[in-house]
Amino acid sequence: MATVRELQVTFDCAEPVRLARFWCEVLGYVVPPGQDEAAVEGGGDDAPEDQPGGAVCVDPTGAGPRLYFQRVPEGKVVKNRVHLDVRAGTGLVGAERLATLEAEGARLVALGATRVRLLPADDEEESCLVMQDVEGNEFCLD
Repeated sequence: MATVRELQVTFDCAEPVRLARFWCEVLGYVVPPGQDEAAVEGGGDDAPEDQPGGAVCVDPTGAGPRLYFQRVPEGKVVKNRVHLDVRAGTGLVGAERLATLEAEGARLVALGATRVRLLPADDEEESCLVMQDVEGNEFCLD
């Protein structure tokens, strides 16, 4: 049997600090103790493109994975192969679920997210909102 290990989710990005701040707001995460408010490791957002900078945010309860945002020189070209599902409507169904997702989607748009589309409920799945973060990475509100 495998040993449970800690999980870190790493995002390639152009502006690590900006993306880390966005996801801290989305998830209620924080900058780890001992780092300045910008959560910069390495070169930061002002570093030359050949110097990777990075930013970190963590779940203050310790339950969720650490998120690391690393600067890469290339931009995002195609749809993510992996994405985060932000579980805003867990346990809710129908109109109540949809209202909760819409309210959370509006909050995230105010933070810089983009609403892509609503996937309406069907016979198998409840409603889900497809969104993009401030750098165009897809995620779902479900």
